[in-house]
Amino acid sequence: MPVVELTTTGRKSGQRHTVLLTSPVRDGDAVVLVASRGGADHHPAWFLNLRANPDVEAKVGKESTRTMRARVAEPDERARLWPQVVAKYKGYGDYQAKTQREIPLVLLEPVS
Repeated sequence: MPVVELTTTGRKSGQRHTVLLTSPVRDGDAVVLVASRGGADHHPAWFLNLRANPDVEAKVGKESTRTMRARVAEPDERARLWPQVVAKYKGYGDYQAKTQREIPLVLLEPVS
């Protein structure tokens, strides 16, 4: 899976935070991220940060860093994408089985 270097703005601190994630699939121009936190019962901090401030920077693989806007997949998008995500890495299905929260999918879309 491609590695994504995601930089968000802290929802409390206002500081920039960078994390390394993977992207199992793409949806057109959008990079899909899985806010799994290994199946924990609470969302990862990077997800909470981008919900508060959806303007992020992302570097996917060897591509240049781009400004992107993050959004949580709508229910119909998640229903369509989730099987693709699990097909790429079955561990995401295992993570979902470990928690009662629905693991969100995040779409990073290029800013024109």
